[in-house]
Amino acid sequence: MLKIFENRREPLFGRLTSKIALQPFSVGVMKEILTHYNPSYTSEDLLCLYAITGGVAKYITLLMDAGATTHSKMFDLVVRPDSPFLIEGKDLLVSEFGEEYGTYFSILQLTATGKTTQTEVDSMVGKNTGAYLANLEKEYFLISRNRPMFAKPESRKARWSISDNYLRFWFRFIYPSQSMIELGKHDLLREYIVQNYEQYSGLLLEKYFKEKLSETERITAVGSYWDNKGENEIDVIAINELDKTGILAEVKRNPRKINLERLSMKTKALQKELAKYKIEIKGFSMKDM
Repeated sequence: MLKIFENRREPLFGRLTSKIALQPFSVGVMKEILTHYNPSYTSEDLLCLYAITGGVAKYITLLMDAGATTHSKMFDLVVRPDSPFLIEGKDLLVSEFGEEYGTYFSILQLTATGKTTQTEVDSMVGKNTGAYLANLEKEYFLISRNRPMFAKPESRKARWSISDNYLRFWFRFIYPSQSMIELGKHDLLREYIVQNYEQYSGLLLEKYFKEKLSETERITAVGSYWDNKGENEIDVIAINELDKTGILAEVKRNPRKINLERLSMKTKALQKELAKYKIEIKGFSMKDM
């Protein structure tokens, strides 16, 4: 559809009368769906649903129709030999990328495993990946370029992330485990996912709360902050330019690990930028979902 209406060489270029960008379900709607199928769901169940599907209706339907309404049952379904979640990532992207799919897959796998800067990706791939990253962002809409809150557009502190939660999950756990799948070791694949899931889902929890704030709070921008040394990282910053208010939050799976005093100290790095806002310091954990 983008090619037909937005490519200058196409006959319908510039002739659209309206445009709808179909979005996944919001976190609020996901909670309603999970409540309908499992009224006694836990925060772990909700986070797992979010981490695997990102709110995409097709993936939620696959899980709910199969009765996979707890995180344990979701893992069971994902690793099942006939599971569509095992092949969906490859089916979606191989034909899109064509002959270059190997390089694109390598970049996406590195991004999913925490190599979020171009310098890191270049060193692992062995060549300049700038053009590939630009295509993944602007042509395929698969990755996002994230800058620290209040940073200038030309800031070199940008980090890349996979936009779609399912593909992020697929490139983190399924794609690197092809040998296990070929050997039929689906039980070991599940074990591998479970072993690494807690650390992985902690990052998704930050994304969850950004989306929740966007949905429920009166804000005009939301993001994160990090400095060059990586010493002053703030998980969530949400501001309202109209009201001159803001929320700074630390996100942890375990509420006992939240340290608001330490977070308050980190705000000194943004003293100038935050001076015009009335700031509220908060901590978000699984119990706040």
